[in-house]
Amino acid sequence: MATHSSNLDSKRRRIVKRFGKKLFRGTLMEFLSRQSKVPDEPVIENRHFPWAEELRAQWPVIRDELEALLERRDALPSFQEISPDQSRISTDDKWKTFMLYAFGTRLDFGCEMCPQTAAALEKVPHLSNAFFSILGPGKHIPRHRGVTKGLVRCHIGLRVPKGPGRCLIQVDDVDCEWKDGGMFFFDDTYKHEVWNETDGERAVLLFDIERPMGMPGRMVSRAMIAALRRTAYFRDALANQRAWEARYRAAAS
Repeated sequence: MATHSSNLDSKRRRIVKRFGKKLFRGTLMEFLSRQSKVPDEPVIENRHFPWAEELRAQWPVIRDELEALLERRDALPSFQEISPDQSRISTDDKWKTFMLYAFGTRLDFGCEMCPQTAAALEKVPHLSNAFFSILGPGKHIPRHRGVTKGLVRCHIGLRVPKGPGRCLIQVDDVDCEWKDGGMFFFDDTYKHEVWNETDGERAVLLFDIERPMGMPGRMVSRAMIAALRRTAYFRDALANQRAWEARYRAAAS
């Protein structure tokens, strides 16, 4: 019976994902691009986000909270454990995550564990998602892309291996190398690929914000995100997150 239920859940996620991609891409993607008040380019210069430097400057205290979490790295969930759809691009335990926000929902457990990071994120306008993304040595994430141009993604480097070996993300045809305390914005609807070919661990604060757009674009994008929050894509991931939090609390106590 459990296997039957699991198969139904998997089929439901595939259907949602397939139709969701058709909804978010194509004509709606082009509309949001026309509505954008920042360049529709793979990598977007920091100057288009005037608030960004104040957040970037807090990277040392954010890093310290991450380092405390990494003392129990093995207890952190793999990304696909929280979001099963990520199993298409990652099947091992070398991509760990620690969630703080999910589609505008503040995750109290994560924010309580990292209060200074949470306080810094509260000042970010129109924040959607935020989490620590941790890649183990030798990790490669194949080419993939996000679902909506209504969001812009940002990385802040917190723990970056010094080499030798490549440690970068390629967005479309633009190579972006992480640096401790470095920050860059990009549009994840462009295909992107990630390498950590070093023998060290790479960790960043990853967050998504609402793309600056005209009012019609904001209304359409917010309606799309609201629809996504009602699907298995979001609800299953949130349930998995809550289940992991309960296990973590029990183990810690």
